[in-house]
Amino acid sequence: MSDVSAAPVRRIELTVRALILGCVLAAVFTAANTYLGLKVGLTFASAIPAAVISMALLRAFKGSTIWENMTVQTVASVGGAMSAIIFVLPGLVMIGWWMNFPFWESVAICALGGILGVTFSIPLRRTLVTKGDLPYPEGVAAAEVLKVGSPGEGQSTEAVRENRSGLWVVIGAAVASAIFGFLAAARVFAEQTAAFFRLPAALGGGATGIGFSMQFALLGAGHLIGLAVGLTQLFGLALAWLIFVPVLTSSGYIDWATALGLTTVAAGVPADAGTEGLAMAVWSQEVRFIGAGVIGVAALWTLARLAGPLASGLASAFAAQDKRAHGEALDLTEQDIPIKTVGLLSLAALVGIAVLLGLFAQGTALADHTILLVVGGLAYVIVIGFAVAAICGYMAGLIGSSNSPVSGVGILAIVIASLLMVGVLAIAGVPADPSVIAFALVVTAVVFAVAVIANDNLQDLKTGQLVQATPWRQQTALLVGVGAGALVIPFVLDMMNQAFGFEGGPPAIVEGAQTLAAPQATLISALARGVISGDLRWDLIGVGGAIGVGIIVLDALLRRATQGRIKLPPLAAGIGVYLPAYVTTMLVIGAVCGWIYDRVIASTRFADVGRRMGVLLASGLIVGESLFGVFTAAIIVSTRNEAPFALLEEGAWPAMWVGLIAFIALTFILYRWTMKRAARV
Repeated sequence: MSDVSAAPVRRIELTVRALILGCVLAAVFTAANTYLGLKVGLTFASAIPAAVISMALLRAFKGSTIWENMTVQTVASVGGAMSAIIFVLPGLVMIGWWMNFPFWESVAICALGGILGVTFSIPLRRTLVTKGDLPYPEGVAAAEVLKVGSPGEGQSTEAVRENRSGLWVVIGAAVASAIFGFLAAARVFAEQTAAFFRLPAALGGGATGIGFSMQFALLGAGHLIGLAVGLTQLFGLALAWLIFVPVLTSSGYIDWATALGLTTVAAGVPADAGTEGLAMAVWSQEVRFIGAGVIGVAALWTLARLAGPLASGLASAFAAQDKRAHGEALDLTEQDIPIKTVGLLSLAALVGIAVLLGLFAQGTALADHTILLVVGGLAYVIVIGFAVAAICGYMAGLIGSSNSPVSGVGILAIVIASLLMVGVLAIAGVPADPSVIAFALVVTAVVFAVAVIANDNLQDLKTGQLVQATPWRQQTALLVGVGAGALVIPFVLDMMNQAFGFEGGPPAIVEGAQTLAAPQATLISALARGVISGDLRWDLIGVGGAIGVGIIVLDALLRRATQGRIKLPPLAAGIGVYLPAYVTTMLVIGAVCGWIYDRVIASTRFADVGRRMGVLLASGLIVGESLFGVFTAAIIVSTRNEAPFALLEEGAWPAMWVGLIAFIALTFILYRWTMKRAARV
């Protein structure tokens, strides 16, 4: 491996070809992430596969450098990260305010919030990246990949082979997962299954169930999140389906709640809904709000721990500006975009947001109070936006961009925004109206764009620090990536909306099409409705908050007792409560598979290479299935056929068992193949 700092390579860094390639990859990863997020509520970090693809392609050009590959990776990864905006934006369709996704409004929400995500996180770089002791798992891994595969003096043939093998691993995994996705769409394999049942009377007689999904995208995501987070999500799953759902559906609880005059969903479920209908109604309408309480408390805990680093980061940024003002030169690797330029960019974005909010309010019941709403909205974006930039940046450094629970921040943001809108209603005397909910969702969407970009920004800046890239050039590339991602998202969202539709939104153009769950957007829109209409289940959120406090304490005790070896991240537990069971189950399986793979190769001579190849395998699995899903949506929209690839009738043969056997076999083959490729490097 070459020493980047010592290699006499000309500093080619922010080039046109790198920006173009980065934008192309950003479009690909944004489309894949949008599909994955709408279907199962997760997105993945695209930095490492983008770096591998960049190194393989730019090698054909004379003079390419590690820093140029860093630029491609930065643009591509931030474009992919932008897709997490789908955790909020579909809420506007779910509440019936939008029937589709208007292009320029959607682009403006993504782009303006994304610009603030970059500028708000710049002052945090020195505290959270340079001086901090956070691990930044994905940022460090991406730096290792860049160091191994980028051209430079003394680069070994082994490094060249690893780069080529890594590209083939990404391609092979993507093709395999896409083929499996096609066979599932053809009804040769089943994609998921679930079983629901009643517990014995001695245990309360409540309903519960378990779901299982055979999706390689989830397997890959589970590999990336790691065993600690995966098992913590399993803990959350157990809380939801072994405790909360059985208790809330038990006859004893229903009778007790009815006697006290308490609201209980189970009492209102028709008898003909069956065990599945009862369990799913209670989980979606009650248990998920408990999970939201866990996530909200965990997010607040993270913010409280960041008060010191926030102040330190700002002080450091202004100190660097003062040095520049007095003519003192900064090292190349310490040169951010000047703080005055950061301020001007932030101001321009805020002006754009003010125009966006003002135009949005026109023609609604809020029109007479536009100035109040715009001023309040801007204040909210500045205060809450900077806070979530810090929270998400810290969490990205702690557990990685893929694992950072930006959806939890979105839940917290919509509750605060909705409460503020209730205050506006009281001050202005405006009656509750769908436009109030819509305005709260738009403001939250902007804040969420800030969150997801800050989440990715600091991870990329960590990679840049390790390969000695120039921060201001990286930050410029980040801004380009924001634009690339913002332009792609409305197209994909609109296509998915037409093909599949969203829960609670207008029906898909094809009758009987499988509705997209979009779990975070569903929850966030329900929270907005509940707060503004006054019927939000604060009792359930309070229960979740109390449980969140307990998990925080338990996590601290476990870390202290085991010297950090055993952890119970509170946010991961909350996510395990409110994600669908079939999603969490496969995520846990993926985390266990990744752990077994890493253990098997740990004692081999190619352990480091093998671990990097494992990350590329996981990324390829996600990309392949997700892009096939987007392609499927396009075919459905163009043909108006809900099952364009169906080769068999529904239930024509035991698709579940055939699919399960094929899934297990292909998983073993892919991991074995990846291990062999790593051994040959």
